[in-house]
Amino acid sequence: MKKIINEYLKNLNSTINNLDQNEFLEILEILKIARKNRRNIFIFGNGGSAATASHFVCDINKGASNNLDPRFKVICLNDNIPTLTAYGNDMGYEHVFKEQLENFLIKDDIVIAISGSGNSKNIINAIEYANEKQAVVIGITGFDGGKLKKLSNYSLNANINDMQISEDIHMIWVHVMLKCLIS
Repeated sequence: MKKIINEYLKNLNSTINNLDQNEFLEILEILKIARKNRRNIFIFGNGGSAATASHFVCDINKGASNNLDPRFKVICLNDNIPTLTAYGNDMGYEHVFKEQLENFLIKDDIVIAISGSGNSKNIINAIEYANEKQAVVIGITGFDGGKLKKLSNYSLNANINDMQISEDIHMIWVHVMLKCLIS
């Protein structure tokens, strides 16, 4: 067990040390501009990435918006379970995020997709729609970034072939963003 723990922590530390901070700073500026211009920020993911998306919304809407005018307007598309299951049941799971964006997304809104592999069909469908509508697309990925990285205007890629470490890195980014946005 100790060998597994040491290997995991070694890989996590190595991944952290190889992150591109300039990509992160660009995305922070996009979020600040979105707040200033009262743009909607939509975020979503599947599984662990869905949990990270929910956490991101809580941290930004509550933690980073206190005493601000205007406030951030962040909406998590994976949090409304009845809507997800209705679209999934009636149209197929590959449409659950795109269909929600069709209700709200306008040009220059921000769309943030989180996907460890970067290849989930429901994520890609939503991002292709966001690009058609000229939204600003941010992809948060692991592994090589997959299709999501290629379709995004901006990318944060953990660049490791390990789902759990990728998810750890994504959560670290959420917490560092919060710290930067409240400073």
